[in-house]
Amino acid sequence: MNTVQRAYKYRFYPTPEQAEQLARTFGCVRYVYNHFLRLRTDAWYERQERIGYNDTAKRLTTLKKEPDTLWLQEVSNVCLQQALRHLDTAFKNFFQGRANYPTFKKKAARQSARYTTSGFSYRDGQVKLAKHKEPLTIRWSRRFTGAPSSVTVSKDSADRYHISILVEEDVATLPFSKQETGIDLGLTHAVITSGGQKVNNHRYLKQSEKKLARAQRSLSRKQKGSANRAKAKLRVARLHARIADQRQDFAHKLTTQLIHENQVVAAESLQVKNMLKNRSLAKAISNVGWHQITTMLAYKAEWYGRDFVQIDKWYPSSKRCHACGHLSDTMPLSVRHWNCPTCGAS
Repeated sequence: MNTVQRAYKYRFYPTPEQAEQLARTFGCVRYVYNHFLRLRTDAWYERQERIGYNDTAKRLTTLKKEPDTLWLQEVSNVCLQQALRHLDTAFKNFFQGRANYPTFKKKAARQSARYTTSGFSYRDGQVKLAKHKEPLTIRWSRRFTGAPSSVTVSKDSADRYHISILVEEDVATLPFSKQETGIDLGLTHAVITSGGQKVNNHRYLKQSEKKLARAQRSLSRKQKGSANRAKAKLRVARLHARIADQRQDFAHKLTTQLIHENQVVAAESLQVKNMLKNRSLAKAISNVGWHQITTMLAYKAEWYGRDFVQIDKWYPSSKRCHACGHLSDTMPLSVRHWNCPTCGAS
């Protein structure tokens, strides 16, 4: 048994009153995040002063009492505090080299707000958020065990509402398997295993490319700020959301199968960020979702007691003979098939 934290994501359908309150909450969270991002940036560049989470939390109390920002009191304070924590984490990731400098949140992008235990209640299979009179109408696609430690509500660009519930669960490790596999990530085939199995790349973006191009042309003809432009923009967003859902569903099914069938899964380490700089391959690489596949393999292997290994990016696998280990001096990219001069293996 492994005790892990798992997030269960569900679709929910708010009432008009709940949608209004959620819009107010998203706006306040966005305002607080952007306000203190500007404050921390100016403090550093103008006075070389570092402002941390504790300082911003104290200033938030003052900000909520100012005449121009009294409307911040209309939403749960828990969400505003979590926005400050997310901002602090973003700065830590930047200073430790794991991410770029934090950017301002936009109204047109995905909106979200996080509630900890003091900001929501879960009882009899129902979730009720602070400042809301009624529980949310959630489409329960699967059940979970344990008590939620936090929930995150979000609204994506396709106008869909989701709730992500974080719980701590005991996950049973899978029985020991004698099978091991190595996977090669590609474009023609999404995955080729060392056993010779080839998994097709479904190219979900290409399947919907004509519809997407038609919707984007329609969007470009609409007048900015008009209701028709908003409708056209929503059509484009829903097409993109459908493609992303298809890609995620494929990655989940593939990685679950690999983890259940093999005790050890080995994959190559790819510098996807650098590879995307190639204009000819960027769209194809993004469409197959290599990073998404390796990320899922990593956490699912940890959950179920499997081993996921990523080979060093400088390991000369193409130049090394699989039979005797002979290493060729050079191997141009055009060479796709060669015979080992030492043992004769093909």
